[in-house]
Amino acid sequence: MIRNQSIICFAGEDWWYHHQHSKNHIMRRLARAGNRVIFVNSISMGLPSLGSPDLVSKIKRKLGSYGRAVRVTDEGIVVVSPAVLPFYSSPIARVINRWLLVFQLRLLMIAYDMRSPILWIAIPTARDVAGQLGERALIYQVSDKYDANQMDHATASNVIGEMHDELLARADLVYYSGRKLFEEETAAWPDIAAKAKLLEQAVDFDHFASATAQTWTDAADIVGVPRPRLGYFGAVDSWLLDQELIKHVSRKRPDWHWVLIGLRAAPLEIESLANVHYLGSKPYSSMPEYAAAFDVCVLPWPTNNEFVNYGSPIKVREYLATGKPVVITPIYEYERLDGILRISRGYDDFIAKVEDALTNDSEDKRIARQLTVKEATWDARAEEVSNDIEELLEPK
Repeated sequence: MIRNQSIICFAGEDWWYHHQHSKNHIMRRLARAGNRVIFVNSISMGLPSLGSPDLVSKIKRKLGSYGRAVRVTDEGIVVVSPAVLPFYSSPIARVINRWLLVFQLRLLMIAYDMRSPILWIAIPTARDVAGQLGERALIYQVSDKYDANQMDHATASNVIGEMHDELLARADLVYYSGRKLFEEETAAWPDIAAKAKLLEQAVDFDHFASATAQTWTDAADIVGVPRPRLGYFGAVDSWLLDQELIKHVSRKRPDWHWVLIGLRAAPLEIESLANVHYLGSKPYSSMPEYAAAFDVCVLPWPTNNEFVNYGSPIKVREYLATGKPVVITPIYEYERLDGILRISRGYDDFIAKVEDALTNDSEDKRIARQLTVKEATWDARAEEVSNDIEELLEPK
């Protein structure tokens, strides 16, 4: 594992509010190995439109991050929410943001004795800091098809696309989290393919495997939810969950109860259904406890959303690690695991797959699910990243 390196990571999520994501997992491990890390909370890709029901909640959440200023985690990671203007469609705002970000980051670099850092960018709007911090190397992590996301921000897709393309061109190493975009962009651009790698998502295996490795008592807020329980944890956004699918299933199987756990900006329409139970966001440490109370883990993502179709949700690997049966809607990333998990091909097929999971599961199937992800841990991914950085920094 590399040591004594300075790393500045511009993440696409906030450290404080989201369940641990790929940047969080990897930076924790690099910091524990003896590297100096500044973790920059999401500078966003712009505010939602004025008509969005998520606007007020997202502003409040970001103000909460600003209120935490600069904090240092137990691993020694410096977490910061820098002040920026969330108006990336404006060239003037982007110039101001570059000055603001560079000024704030350089002050932190002086305060925490960081020189010649490795710059890790995982959000296109950080493009303008590239080349401004004296970095030794630039790593660009592509987690999504960014220009297809017009659901939770109002920045023009062509502006996001231009930022993405420039970072692809400037980066010394490009990591793709999802194989669909990795395959498409590396096939289209040979120059990118020469420096691109698929950095697959991973899992904190022992943590999630404890859901079935030990006996749990139902948490107080789930003990009253009747069985069978279809459990989901992750972001609970109106555009990220197929609410029409959930309504359809609820009409035909009103005795099945949906349990939704995660951060949401605004209430969902389906929360009015008697068999939908939103339990709020829970600590990462308690996820196995709640997963133990699920009968089936589900991922009811919409199949008609281009942005979603390029996703590589970590939660599917976490579901598999629990050993619980898993039913998902079709996502390119996990098509190769069809059979290990159950992939539905329509609303009624979703019902059929859940019924099969409830009636035809076994210990052998549980073991097979866990073996699929047992070796794909975040420790292994951090070692992979460490080796790539070491090679990147070798004198040519």
